[in-house]
Amino acid sequence: MSKKKDYRYYMSILWMGSGQFLYGQRIKGLLLMLTQVGYLSYLWLRGGKDFINFFTLGTQKADNWLNIQGDNSVIMLIMGILSFLFLGIIVFIYYLNLLDISKVCSIKESGQPVPNFIDEVKRLLDSQFPFVVLFFPVVGVLIFSVLPIVFMILIAFTNYGGKIVPPELVDWVGMNNFVKIITLSKFAPTFFRILGWNIVWAVLSTSINYFSGIFLALLFTNKRVKGQVIWRSFPILAYAIPGFISLLAFKFMFSYGGPINQIIQDFGHKSIGFLDIDAKWSARLIGLFVNAWIGVPSIMLLATGMLSNRDESLYEAARMDGANSWIQFKKITMPYILTATTPVLIGQFVGNFNNFGIFYFLRGGLYLDKYFLASDTDLLINWLYNLSIDNNYYSIGATISLIIFIITSIISLSIYVRSSSYKQGGDFA
Repeated sequence: MSKKKDYRYYMSILWMGSGQFLYGQRIKGLLLMLTQVGYLSYLWLRGGKDFINFFTLGTQKADNWLNIQGDNSVIMLIMGILSFLFLGIIVFIYYLNLLDISKVCSIKESGQPVPNFIDEVKRLLDSQFPFVVLFFPVVGVLIFSVLPIVFMILIAFTNYGGKIVPPELVDWVGMNNFVKIITLSKFAPTFFRILGWNIVWAVLSTSINYFSGIFLALLFTNKRVKGQVIWRSFPILAYAIPGFISLLAFKFMFSYGGPINQIIQDFGHKSIGFLDIDAKWSARLIGLFVNAWIGVPSIMLLATGMLSNRDESLYEAARMDGANSWIQFKKITMPYILTATTPVLIGQFVGNFNNFGIFYFLRGGLYLDKYFLASDTDLLINWLYNLSIDNNYYSIGATISLIIFIITSIISLSIYVRSSSYKQGGDFA
């Protein structure tokens, strides 16, 4: 990189592409200059106002009597986020412009010819091909994936929801929503009850699915088991059926008029409300069972593939040292599987923590007196849905969503960085 810069370098600092244009790279220079012109035009026509509206979220309230349209705070928030996204993109392009003009200065100083536009395109399609291919998809991800996530996070810091929806003006409230969830009698008891059950559910369901899947894999790979293909097909069939169909089927089976209660009645007993309003732990246990029915086959298939590729010499050496089957499982099989499947185990935990469908299909729409818009089987994700979608508590729902993200991120990262899968890069020794 050149240490001595001429005026053309500083021209590109003031206006992107002008230095390249003066060095003879006319097409590239014009494209960069037009990019800056386009962004400044956006700032003048709309972007500058979007920046301001992001912080104010509107100042003019709608009035139908006076025919005043008013400001839409939600649209202003979205457009404000988009304006910051465009700012980040233009800053990145400006940074690339500085790198490029420095390189052009170095080429000119060394006495070499400055590459023309065709040469630049060929270089991009050769050495910088991954960057070229990924640029537009990354921009698309930023707009269609990152922007909605940022919007949801920012909603948690507003009073959006309830009666405060457009045309009412939305305001920034800082950490008030988090304080409400933790301290307000309307939300706090329900939040802590559901959070405690949510953690218990995630740990139990993940453990049951994981170890049951490993047990079935060990069973079906045992040479003494006859007809392994036939026995293995039953869990696979359960896995192949869409989850919501299985959930609806189990809901019917455990209902008052379902086959299980029919059998109970045939033996002269009264029907049992397995999923009734006061069926707290029976409904929870049914949820654990149904979740295992849906989730165990995937772990079984994963573990079966791993066990088929294990090093049998390790087991032969262990048997020669006098290790029984339990010692072999404890010292060889389980560490081997755990090392390779830690990321999957973490994914299972996060998925179970945010498992919306289980209790939504089994007991959806059930509200209990000790819970605010929730039941004793609802998880945080179900409560979030009840608050935001069914009852318009959007800001509280966004706050709960952010809390879920923080909890699952902390737990997942804490487990992963302490695992052998992270420390050894997945190698088992």
